[in-house]
Amino acid sequence: MARTNPIQFVQQVRAEVAKVVWPTRREVLLTTVMVFIMATLTAIVFATVDILIREGLQLVLNFFG
Repeated sequence: MARTNPIQFVQQVRAEVAKVVWPTRREVLLTTVMVFIMATLTAIVFATVDILIREGLQLVLNFFG
């Protein structure tokens, strides 16, 4: 593999960074809100499943205990 000198490396990095399409403020805000909503829904689902499993186990243990 050919080695590049530091100046060429910096030029290549700057060229690649120039190609990056940065999100708008609105896109960042909407994505952040969607992440918080999905995290909340996931927490609710896992909490519900946890409660159902706990109640089910308590019912079984009380039945045999």
